[in-house]
Amino acid sequence: MRFLVPAMLMLLMPALAASAQVVDGAWSAPSADRWMYPFNSSPGTRQVMSVFGSDREVPSQFDARDGQILLAFDTADQMPDGDAALDLVVIQAEVTLQVQNDQVFRHDSTPDLWTDFLPASDPRRTLDTDAGQPVELAAVGFRNGWNAVSFQETSPFTSAPGSVLAPLMRNAFAAQLDVQGAPTDISNNPRLGFQASTLAVGRVDGLSEGALVPEGSVMRFQLDLTRPGVQAYLKEGLRQGRVWFSVSSLTLVQQQAGAFPAFYARENALVQLGLAQAASLRLQVEAGAACDAADLDCSGSVDAADIGSLLTLFGDCPQGGAACPGDLDESGSVDAADIGALLIRFG
Repeated sequence: MRFLVPAMLMLLMPALAASAQVVDGAWSAPSADRWMYPFNSSPGTRQVMSVFGSDREVPSQFDARDGQILLAFDTADQMPDGDAALDLVVIQAEVTLQVQNDQVFRHDSTPDLWTDFLPASDPRRTLDTDAGQPVELAAVGFRNGWNAVSFQETSPFTSAPGSVLAPLMRNAFAAQLDVQGAPTDISNNPRLGFQASTLAVGRVDGLSEGALVPEGSVMRFQLDLTRPGVQAYLKEGLRQGRVWFSVSSLTLVQQQAGAFPAFYARENALVQLGLAQAASLRLQVEAGAACDAADLDCSGSVDAADIGSLLTLFGDCPQGGAACPGDLDESGSVDAADIGALLIRFG
């Protein structure tokens, strides 16, 4: 076990470089978009993509976030990729979608509680006091042998045995992140009993809460870059040259009925003619400005959130290096010595 003294700590934890270069990137359309829905017979080619929940009064026949959208942006044309991407700090990130249907759903830019989506028979059910349900941007996770590179917009919905309609079967799914950027499926979070942590909630500029959303409205998702794991997730996507996002909602529906958001896909004829917009991505990063190693969420300061993140990482970490955030003294484990190292950098 090696223990750090302050002088050694200053060498092991680089501060933000004074000569950091800001790089802006903008993509007016995704490289891939997919309506991720089990009844979608034309994956990757649909002109309109929608998001909605499933009937909360029906047992877990489908995922609670039933209709999802997948978006992938190839970033290597404007951003560093490979190992150089791991030294980036993302300082701004925004995804947009343009609404295709007219005054069908209501604007709700605030997260709802998972208990709002429980069946009436469940005593834990709470009342959603605002109109509408939010549209949420999240990370993407993969299963059944698929990954961010191999999965394409035409890849199968599931590779697992059993019904394609069953919950938690998707090869690519809406996900929340842990502090290391690893994904957990949130497709069925109300029925599993946890609050989903997403990247952003969609907002339409100038539109009142509860108002019906007009066709052509641009819904913006400003990513919260201080949340644990977000920086790691985005940098890994940049390293691979492809960043994935999911869009989902728990919009209340009934079997074969409901009013839910729909958005233009890149394949839409109006998008091809320049009369409508596909999904877009804007990123701003600092190159050569690696975060202080103790700033685990890369927020620009070492604070209580970083202590919380480090505590969740406690334990052995034999792989070391970038695969072991929190091992500040590179001892092969995250332990009390690392807490001391973090506290020295606090502030």
